[in-house]
Amino acid sequence: MSAAHDQPTVVEQEQARQALQLLRDVDPAGETVDVTVAGTAESVHLPRAALDLIREVLANMAAGQGVTVVPAHAELTTQQAAQMLNVSRPHVIKLLDEGHIEYRMVGRHRRILASSLLAYQRTQLGTSRAAADELAALTEDLGLY
Repeated sequence: MSAAHDQPTVVEQEQARQALQLLRDVDPAGETVDVTVAGTAESVHLPRAALDLIREVLANMAAGQGVTVVPAHAELTTQQAAQMLNVSRPHVIKLLDEGHIEYRMVGRHRRILASSLLAYQRTQLGTSRAAADELAALTEDLGLY
């Protein structure tokens, strides 16, 4: 199961910006935050992790990005993984064959856990940030910045 939202409209982007502005300042003292739905007297207790996820979804929508929520245990095809990484399917297969991303075979087809793909993505992001920091330091050392 996954929930997908295509590119948000301009109105949705503005609504997301406004909601995000309100939620940025919310810092629950405990592990939950109480949310009251307009027009009802009901209050919902959201876990802190859910609040963080909602903030992330709103930030992406405010930036005009489409959002897809996929459970960590979901199995992805190589094509879905390629789309999530914004690379070609053959490149994903190369990453799998080289052992960079864990996967399993289902018959002749490769299946990748969403959690494995996200772990690879986090590792790559960390490596990219470290390289950018090193490049910035070298630029400063050489007086080019």
